[in-house]
Amino acid sequence: MAIRQLPPNLINRIAAGEVVERPASVVKELVENAIDAGASRIDVTVRGGGLQLIRVSDDGAGMNARDLELAVERHATSKLKGEDLSHILTLGFRGEALPSIGAVARLAITSRAQEDADAYRIEVDGGRKAPLKPAARAPGTDVEVRDLFYATPARLKFMKSERAETAAIADAVKRLALAHPEIAFSLSNGERTTLRLEACPPGLLDHALSRLGRILGAEFVEDALPVSAIRGTVQVEGYAGLPTLHRPNGLSIYLVVNGRPVRDRLIAGTVRAAYGDLVPRGRYPMVTLFVDIPPEEVDVNVHPAKTELRFRDANGVRSLLIGAVREALAGAGHRATASLAQDALQRMRPVDGPSPSLEGEARVYQSQPRAHWGASRPSYRPPGNMAFSDRAQAPLEQAHLDQAPLEGVAVPSADMRGGAAPEAVAGAYPLGVARAQVQDTFIIAQTGDALVIVDQHAAHERLVYERLKRGFENGGVARQLLLIPDIVELAPEAIDSLLGATDALERFGLVIESFGPQAVAVREVPALLGTCDTRTLLDDLAGILLEAEDGSGANALRDRLDHVLSTMACHGSVRAGRRLTPEEMNALLRDMEKTPFSGQCNHGRPTYVELKLTDIEKLFQRR
Repeated sequence: MAIRQLPPNLINRIAAGEVVERPASVVKELVENAIDAGASRIDVTVRGGGLQLIRVSDDGAGMNARDLELAVERHATSKLKGEDLSHILTLGFRGEALPSIGAVARLAITSRAQEDADAYRIEVDGGRKAPLKPAARAPGTDVEVRDLFYATPARLKFMKSERAETAAIADAVKRLALAHPEIAFSLSNGERTTLRLEACPPGLLDHALSRLGRILGAEFVEDALPVSAIRGTVQVEGYAGLPTLHRPNGLSIYLVVNGRPVRDRLIAGTVRAAYGDLVPRGRYPMVTLFVDIPPEEVDVNVHPAKTELRFRDANGVRSLLIGAVREALAGAGHRATASLAQDALQRMRPVDGPSPSLEGEARVYQSQPRAHWGASRPSYRPPGNMAFSDRAQAPLEQAHLDQAPLEGVAVPSADMRGGAAPEAVAGAYPLGVARAQVQDTFIIAQTGDALVIVDQHAAHERLVYERLKRGFENGGVARQLLLIPDIVELAPEAIDSLLGATDALERFGLVIESFGPQAVAVREVPALLGTCDTRTLLDDLAGILLEAEDGSGANALRDRLDHVLSTMACHGSVRAGRRLTPEEMNALLRDMEKTPFSGQCNHGRPTYVELKLTDIEKLFQRR
């Protein structure tokens, strides 16, 4: 077959496929043009998910007659000075958006330059340009796109529902609005305005947080941690949500580089890595980061849609972001999301009719749906199960909890179990003073103005995990010798994988040796774990080794360091169902207060919920 030159109209439609993927792509390109034009207000109107109509109006610099005619020609731009593609200071510079849109839709542009008295209008219908004609308009630009993809009907088959396309448009507008809070934005469907954002005053962190409240909600503003770091010529600022504030997808991760909202995989993956095990698997944190970097240090010309970037020093940027986010998270200490309490309170409602266990007209409040406390437990237990038991309890190992006294403040003891401690005692600590243990699983503590419910296993798991990490970073996890070696039988392949990684396991505090063809002898275990289920622990570690692609036990354990330590911490933590003494419960609370990230366990689940007294009073209609 002979080679032939494609006609211009077909070339334009092919090029349009690279820039105009869906209606949201059109909105993004047109809003970016308005931003580059210096607009202080941008109004977006869409109908039919953007397929019927997209209108973007701005009060920017506008265009004179000559510029308007050139604007719809391919590769014509006012945003690139000279031929230097390494110093891009605008959002658009390719000169492809308007001609590409005009090739697949009915495009009309009305514009008036700020210094001109007259406005002009030009139309492009499926790639056919009409003559320029006079129009009426205040300074600025209106761009109308009708019947998107009518010239390429095959593309319409790949569009999603009107609801999905409208949601994608809203997301594009929100990301641009977040990147430029100094500009007022509105988004409407022709009948009602679905988003209205007024311009925010200068000051990045202040006005960004104000606009974030409109985009991500007041919940994020309440639980946002300021992020700020600088290294050389690269600076990052923004906000990171608490680890207990997460979503089922990554749409709440907002990344802005030099004023350009991006969906760069490097940065998104870096943000996820910064949270690590603080967020449950399959969930995503809520983060907004603004990165300022010299234009010559980043290539924005990687993708036609300009949503991906290439950094000259990718590792340096990654390191800066991870360090900045982790520093912010560490500074939060044990703090957990305030919405946890609201979620818990909202799940409580009055039960119609009296409780079977009560007489008279009393009404009880219970969780809806009903909490499952274990089918094997009786429906009623003696009061000793709901408060501090008088009978002696086997204390936790010293390695489990720090039994140090509470700095001279009296803790609930035998003479205090019948009444409340002084208010000053309860309010002396962020997590308060232990009052009871429910079902040998949850610690109930009282602060000066709240009730705190702690999951003892989840909380202790995080404490042990953080101590294991510190021990490993300081040269190796401390070990304790077992008086009688623990003989563990496992599958032959599991035994082989463990024996092949004995040196690495020893640094993790676990010393094993062969004991026949299907067993190993455990000689030493991490001191922090005390008496743990060594068989289950070894079985889990063998699974990690067997999953390694390279077959190298040592490398597999090092590469999955956090997973290994998390597994060990889970097996070495105080379990649900373990009755604790008052001293042990208070020691756990004090350790939580001084341990970073103790607001969530190694799997990202919250370790405690704080219910404010005022909210509890409202629940019982006392306010």
